[in-house]
Amino acid sequence: MGASQTRSEQHKFQDLVDRTGFSLEQIKNLHNRFQQLSGNEDTISRENLESIPALANNPIRKQIIDAFFDKRNQHQDEVGSCEEIGFEQFLMVMSHFRPPTLRTTVEEREAMRKEKLRFLFNMHDTDNDGTITLAEYRKVVEELLSKSGAIGREAAKAIADAAMLEVASTNVPHMAPDDFYEGITFEHFEQILKGLEMETRMHIRFLDVDTTTIGCGKSTS
Repeated sequence: MGASQTRSEQHKFQDLVDRTGFSLEQIKNLHNRFQQLSGNEDTISRENLESIPALANNPIRKQIIDAFFDKRNQHQDEVGSCEEIGFEQFLMVMSHFRPPTLRTTVEEREAMRKEKLRFLFNMHDTDNDGTITLAEYRKVVEELLSKSGAIGREAAKAIADAAMLEVASTNVPHMAPDDFYEGITFEHFEQILKGLEMETRMHIRFLDVDTTTIGCGKSTS
């Protein structure tokens, strides 16, 4: 019985190797961390992630946690959120944080970059309408700045508004003074972050998993 269960688990994990690019060893390590978070249950909830001490003072703690339960980040052809997620869904979200390796091709690197940008875009596009509105952008900037203690909420709001106006003038240079800017599309978002090297910078450390050591091949060598 035990050997049969082990073989079944190995087969399941091998399928996840093919789908995520993590090695078998890396998936086993992430599975151990998942079990720690879930208390050896089959699923984890937001409460499980909220209990992580390293997240306590993160100004975008809520957005990070919500991202794990966003179906768009789980490689599903759906929108909406889950109340709980299983290991496979957890792993799919974690796969966004894999850095490229020396073996990563130009095409693979570009695909990874686009995937990471989409993940970040989804964190801002909270209503799943494909656009980051002023209200959504303002909320994130306010939380980032005001919770640092260095700036008040009104000042943070003014900075967010000015930043969005600058984005509007860049993306729609011929806007009339009374035109309403509907918001940032994903294409705009890509252009805004075009010069930012992020393929190796987008990590997760609060799970006690250093993703800079997680390669994207099927071996760790």
